[in-house]
Amino acid sequence: MQFSILRSAVGRAALAGALMIGVAGAQAQAPAEKPQYGGTLSVGTVYVTISALSWDLADWNWKQNHDTGQYFEQLFSADLTKSKRNGGKHSFYADAYLPLDAVRGELAESWRWLDNPLRLEVKLRKGVMFPEKKGVMAARELVADDVVFSYTRLSTSPKKIAGYFDHLTKVEANDKHTVTFTFKEFNAEWDYRFGWGYYSGVMPKEVADAGASNWKNHNGTGPFQLTDFVNGNSNTYTKNPNYWDKETIGGTPYKLPFADKLVYRIIRDEAAQHAALRTGKLDILEAVRWSAVEELKKNAPQLKWSRWLNMSGTFLSMRVDTKPFDDIRVRRALNMAVNKQEIVKSYYGGNAELFAYPMHPDYIGYFEPLSAMPESVKELYAYNPDKAKKLLAEAGHPNGFTFKVQVCSCSPDHMDLLPLVSAYLEKVGVKMQIQPMEYGAFLSAMTTKTNSAGYMMNNGHTNPTTSIRKSFVKGQVWNPSQYSDPKYDEKMATAYLERDEGKRQAMLKEMTREILDKAPYIWLPTPYVYTAWWPWVKNYNGELRAGAVRPGPIYARIWLDQDLKKKMGY
Repeated sequence: MQFSILRSAVGRAALAGALMIGVAGAQAQAPAEKPQYGGTLSVGTVYVTISALSWDLADWNWKQNHDTGQYFEQLFSADLTKSKRNGGKHSFYADAYLPLDAVRGELAESWRWLDNPLRLEVKLRKGVMFPEKKGVMAARELVADDVVFSYTRLSTSPKKIAGYFDHLTKVEANDKHTVTFTFKEFNAEWDYRFGWGYYSGVMPKEVADAGASNWKNHNGTGPFQLTDFVNGNSNTYTKNPNYWDKETIGGTPYKLPFADKLVYRIIRDEAAQHAALRTGKLDILEAVRWSAVEELKKNAPQLKWSRWLNMSGTFLSMRVDTKPFDDIRVRRALNMAVNKQEIVKSYYGGNAELFAYPMHPDYIGYFEPLSAMPESVKELYAYNPDKAKKLLAEAGHPNGFTFKVQVCSCSPDHMDLLPLVSAYLEKVGVKMQIQPMEYGAFLSAMTTKTNSAGYMMNNGHTNPTTSIRKSFVKGQVWNPSQYSDPKYDEKMATAYLERDEGKRQAMLKEMTREILDKAPYIWLPTPYVYTAWWPWVKNYNGELRAGAVRPGPIYARIWLDQDLKKKMGY
């Protein structure tokens, strides 16, 4: 069975196209300018407030792909030639959802499907090198055993997400450059799971032997190498002079990367982020709240901009395994007690969508608007404090109750929004005890299932299937409400087995309606976010991810017009 045929049958579970809501502020560059080499690219990423959490891929930490993706490459990546900047139709904003027609082989040169049993045969690129790393490894070629080692180390980690690789029976090296994945059963996210997803990095055994928890031991085949890390301050990556890939600009292929250095700046204070951008200390700031945009445009009118609907849903999770949230009437009441339309209008200044989670509007074929939802779902988005009080009384709480809510101090938006939500709830007699936490402790509370009854967060949509699975299937890491329903879990398992996209879309629509109705969260609006960059940042138009929260391939293709930067006084 050929790859293209199966992909047509499988549909878009992991790779569907997204007609992005964000409106790019900068147009594609034409005619092509000749790239310049050199300089340091300084970025305040989407996660500008959050330092690296872990360097070891076996820790199964969501952010490691963001921090290690500059040097640990993957089998597949986004085909950035299909970006709007290059005349294509894709914005590449999504956190972990690659369009069907915009996937390329990265370490994989080619791949094909075989039957009886179902398996995927991947041919690796030849001549891809790990550079020398003193005290860790000599320079050598990437081989199939490296892919097998990386997969096996992930699969046997005690921190593995439950069921993540259960669709595979074995992964083996057939020869030096061929890897075969043998399937126990089909999985609609096969390529996302170990191809271009969060946990798909290919790491040499030498790094693991030296100690993968220590960033100083890291070494990969990518365009940059990690050369410095200051917790809470910065990650510094230096050009890999022997990187294999090229970028074609104006018909001429150029060796990558263009910049000599790439620096992630960690800046927790929002005002300091804006000051760093305004003064040119940051070349790019990927996440700017709407409320700061006009002032930045006034003070730095030469900045370029893009606007995108956040790829993370915002909500206040209620643990359904604790009282009083084990009662659906209480959960529905709290939804009705919050004036969500007013939050969109007044708090976000209209820069938000009332209804955009757990399915993102970009997930064409999977997303349904609020107008198409059952009345029981619609009423959760309509402000009705009287009915909220009635439901609370019926549930045995006529005078309300008090509960604790944990919130991450790393999110200025949540730190501002949560007191507003609290004020709405107080009107129906429900009081919050707000506990701000540093991100590491905040995340640990959820992953260890010790989070409080209330937990304020946003969670990446990821893709249409994962958005549902990771948040509402029993035992999943990203399930802060501890939602558990065996019948719902069965529906999720069936959806993953379904190869027909139309049928799978219908399944996911039904599951989305069901979970919205059960209200394990106070569903909150999804804001628009802005990205800003200076004109000297070239070959860029606001792209954010080339895989699962992985911007490395994007940064490798950016070049800096250093003459223009100097001319502008920076």
